[in-house]
Amino acid sequence: MKKIIVIIGFAVLLPTFLAAQDTEGIAVDQLGKDQAQQELVEVSVSKFEDVAFWGSSMMLDDGISVIRRFEGSPLDKQPIAGEEMSNIEETDQYVLGSKAIFFRRAKSSVSIFPVRPIPIEGITKTISVWVVGRNFNHTLKVIVADYFNQPREITMGKLNFMGWKQMTAAIPPRIVQDEYHFTADRGLKLIGFRIEFDLMESYGTYYVYFDDLRAVSDLFAETYRDPDDMTDGW
Repeated sequence: MKKIIVIIGFAVLLPTFLAAQDTEGIAVDQLGKDQAQQELVEVSVSKFEDVAFWGSSMMLDDGISVIRRFEGSPLDKQPIAGEEMSNIEETDQYVLGSKAIFFRRAKSSVSIFPVRPIPIEGITKTISVWVVGRNFNHTLKVIVADYFNQPREITMGKLNFMGWKQMTAAIPPRIVQDEYHFTADRGLKLIGFRIEFDLMESYGTYYVYFDDLRAVSDLFAETYRDPDDMTDGW
């Protein structure tokens, strides 16, 4: 009799569990959930239009890195619904390219970073970016600063694919994004990306391209904050 009850209970809960999954297999509405109400919104973090805002670096003993912008865009990229509804027209003509020239085979990496950290409003649930990986076995990681401005590293995945692919990483709950006593200055800041090279493929020249960096954030506290509330940080 107990077994029957368990099976029925699972059958009732199964549709609810499946409904919470998105196309990437990530239950965005359950990531780090610590409040009853959420307002999940997809926001644009960077479209990589201004190459002067970005830089790259690599250990000088291992090689050199160069960045530049190119005209283009992933054909499968979809516009953000909120921008369309608000009639926001932002230039989206270029992508950011990075080239690493190896001096030797080594366990090395290259960093691609903005000249200053980019704040992401609200509590970030996922970060996604379109990438051309060139089918190398290198690993892409995103570096963010938490609420205490401590750098945190999140693995996005291997770059062993051809053409454009949207890579998505979930923000684990262990990364602190707010402090319940305060409502101002909460959230993450994007520090940049790091590509860790596979030792067997760290030779010659490696090309990688980026476009359309986005985040899914919970903006409930920002949206429903009392209009007469004071702002801390003075």
